Amino acid sequence: MEQAVHLDGITKRFPGVVANDDVDLAVEKGTVHALLGENGAGKTTLMNVLYGLYRPTEGRVVVHGEERHFDSPRDAIDEGVGMIHQHFMLVDPMTVAENITLGNEPRKWLGLTVDRTTARQQVVELAERYGFDIDPDARIEDVGVGVQQRVEILKALYRGADVLILDEPTAVLTPQEVEDLFRVLEELTEQGKTIIFITHKLGEAMTAADEITVLREGKNVGTVPADDITREELAEMMVGREVLLDVDRSPTEPGRTVLDVEDLVVEDDRGVRAVDGLSLDVRQGEVLGIAGVDGNGQSELIEAITGLRTPDEGRIEVDDVDRTTDSRRSRIEAGMAYVPEDRQERGLVMEYDLVENGLLGSQHAEEYASNGRIDWERTRGHAEEIIEEYDVRPPDADAEAESLSGGNQQKFVVGREFARDPRLVVASHPTRGVDVGSMEFIHDRLNGLREDGRAVLLVSSNLDEVQSLSDRLAVIYEGEFVDIVDPDAVTEEQLGLLMAGQEPDEVPSIAAAGEVGP
Repeated sequence: MEQAVHLDGITKRFPGVVANDDVDLAVEKGTVHALLGENGAGKTTLMNVLYGLYRPTEGRVVVHGEERHFDSPRDAIDEGVGMIHQHFMLVDPMTVAENITLGNEPRKWLGLTVDRTTARQQVVELAERYGFDIDPDARIEDVGVGVQQRVEILKALYRGADVLILDEPTAVLTPQEVEDLFRVLEELTEQGKTIIFITHKLGEAMTAADEITVLREGKNVGTVPADDITREELAEMMVGREVLLDVDRSPTEPGRTVLDVEDLVVEDDRGVRAVDGLSLDVRQGEVLGIAGVDGNGQSELIEAITGLRTPDEGRIEVDDVDRTTDSRRSRIEAGMAYVPEDRQERGLVMEYDLVENGLLGSQHAEEYASNGRIDWERTRGHAEEIIEEYDVRPPDADAEAESLSGGNQQKFVVGREFARDPRLVVASHPTRGVDVGSMEFIHDRLNGLREDGRAVLLVSSNLDEVQSLSDRLAVIYEGEFVDIVDPDAVTEEQLGLLMAGQEPDEVPSIAAAGEVGP
């Protein structure tokens, strides 16, 4: 078959680091090709070379049989290579049609004004050609993440992309939206488009891809047909050792209530009620999971519980002490650890090195400071322990946080928070962006905290994760719990319907809607 992309001997060096080491990658035209690998394995760097964000130190980029030299993404786009990033690059107040044509609008009146009628018609025709069901006049801020993703894909197609790179395309989608995406990818490949997607979800790679390439430590360790390999074999290729994919969650007997939230109301930054009279409790020795599509009040709920946002109504107690209006510092001192959903905005100071970032939240603790002076030797030792225990790469305590890959940033934040010896852990998307080996480690630590009698509140859009770790599973939709289910009995399809605000038949509920008590 004809090759759409051939990366020939790609090496990319940065100061002190070889991100890609003589990597070959061949992608056949009209296929879906998955790219897997641990954090720091070189997946994103390789795709950034293909997309023109980086120039290779050595090697050739061949697209549709012609060697290309891309100095920028614009060069790549001009040659039919488009990239859809995990964090969508859309303008919320603008319409679907305006976002798709932005920067490439048809013009009229000697090019002085945008021809909005023609632009809209072009978008409608493009959507119909690829079977996309979208409203060209809807504003981005009013549509769901599944629609926003389709807008990003259409934006790339509008610019003439024949090769589409998708970075973690299912990270914020419901199971039904994932199925819809896979149908879109199938339609695109049937029309001759070529898809390369980066994912850490082994099952989805095996379902959606024709072939899978695994990178490890900057090298291509193999390309295999998706139909000829198991999840366990793929995981071992990625990590270089056998990986336990399923969480061994032994029975525990929950103890007293550690976190008690009653009738909580929280408004978002726009003054809209994001959490609507919600109550929950978490007890010693259990994990309460919260599943839902991003944007249904999870962020505001967690910010209120952890002291980053003041609730408008309701009460938050930790160990029977009212903490509703307490500071973040006082909640840390009360035994609350917090893994935030956005590691860069909430978990790290990107310009600080890992020694300084390891101290965040503990700078007033006697263990690290006395008489207003920080013990930097002890602080450095603390950071080095996190780096070693959580396999943070590069293993350099003096490295600035911004120099680490997203997955390694996440591992450092998780390690710092778990090292607090907390009584309550609030973990929001704790494995977002990490590889399967690190995911196994973090899951094991969360389960270990549960078995040690700690209380864990877990928020995740990864259904495999939240089902396998939780003792009770609350599904949130538009700021309310629509049901509390048995994670061992509910199906993925039922969860997906609940996450979309629908009520499936025969759901294995274990508490009334809106109640998460014993």
